[in-house]
Amino acid sequence: MLKIQERITEFIKNSNIDLKSNPTIDIIKMIIDTVNGEEDECLWSKFVTRRFSKWEIIKHYDRIERYLNVIVKGAVGTFARGPKEDICINLTFENETVTDYLSVLQQKPTPIKTVALEDCEVLSISHNELYKAYESNPYNLYIPKTGVEIMYIKKYTEQIDCLTLSPEQRYERLMELRPHILERVPFKIIASYLKLTPQSFSRMKRRYEMK
Repeated sequence: MLKIQERITEFIKNSNIDLKSNPTIDIIKMIIDTVNGEEDECLWSKFVTRRFSKWEIIKHYDRIERYLNVIVKGAVGTFARGPKEDICINLTFENETVTDYLSVLQQKPTPIKTVALEDCEVLSISHNELYKAYESNPYNLYIPKTGVEIMYIKKYTEQIDCLTLSPEQRYERLMELRPHILERVPFKIIASYLKLTPQSFSRMKRRYEMK
């Protein structure tokens, strides 16, 4: 098992993977290939296609997450329930994974929901199928494990940025990472993600456009 972990770690280190981003479909494929062998399509055959209309809830508040999802097409917002309104805690796009990891790993309800911000198509594998995969090959545990580790690095980096960068710097970094985000996600949701009021976001957007 240690050799597989070393191979995954080496791949991530040598593949220019941006650990500030969500785990991508290429990373998931790499892990499956590393665990099962490149010719083994068994686990991939357990993924199913699901489609959601814009604003459709993918996972509801206080429900249990049943799937690990990879976005084929569309944008998804992840929200925490705030005292007055939803708080956006993550934005995911094509080729990235989206799931309530806290819920799917514990199989317990959480105050987290995921919403399609555009018409979406996702590839999903159920928790039950993942559990069966663990039983048939314990090394399959590395599939969600590596995804969780990358997500942890991403969220930890975001927390540091939120504490150390100015609002302007956070805005500029997001525009560099997601140059088309303004065309795809409502400004109010982007503002929530950046921990800004809609008014502050609008002023910052105008200043950025004038540069």
